[in-house]
Parts: sequence; structure tokens; C-alpha cells
Amino acid sequence: MEVRNYETVFILTPVLNESQVQETVEKFSQVLKENGADIINTESWGLKKLAYPIQKKNTGYYFLVEFTGSGNIVDTLELAFRRDERIIRFLTTVLDKHAVAYGERRRKGEMNQQKAKQSEAVA
Repeated sequence: MEVRNYETVFILTPVLNESQVQETVEKFSQVLKENGADIINTESWGLKKLAYPIQKKNTGYYFLVEFTGSGNIVDTLELAFRRDERIIRFLTTVLDKHAVAYGERRRKGEMNQQKAKQSEAVA
């Protein structure tokens, strides 16, 4: 089966403490590794306000996971998300070559450098 690049953003309930949050993230990283995915990047975006209340909660812990794998890995991961009551929402997308290149530049910090150069040019 064809190997593709994916990115998943998921939101954890805000009532968890730091160790429970890390345990949950490790659980889903392990699900990916057990099913043959290669995790490229994991980012914690922290506790953020939600655009609208979900399950009577106004905030949540946001996490981003970029990985490569075959198509059936997404079904397995999303089933694990649905079974875990700590997950409020999740979204998995397939990345095209432009999104992969953008992600690499963002991880290297090139995006912030370009913004700084543009602001210097304007000033």
C-alpha cells in the first residue's frame, strides 16, 4: 500500500493534569508506532480557548502529530481517538507535497525569519 504523509490535530479535555496529558499523547504515539507509522513531528500547542463550547468545556489541550504511513493507519488511529473519553475533537488530513515542504520549513524556523525580513523591509 502507498505510504502517505498525514497530520493529526487532536484536542484533549482541560481537566487533565500534566502527567495525564503526556500519558495520553504517548498512548497515541504508541498506537501509530505499533501500526508501522513513522512519527515525523509532535507539537504541543498548549491550553487554548475553543471557538465554541464542546462537551460544556471552553478550553482544551491542542496537539499536532505529523507522521507517514499507509491508509489503514488512519482508521486505526481514529478508532483509538473515538474510544478515549479524554479526546474532545480530532482531525486527520493527508498532506500534499506543498504541505510537506511547508511543514519542514516551519519546523526549521524559516517561516519566522521570512516574517521578520518582511517587517524590516516595510519599516
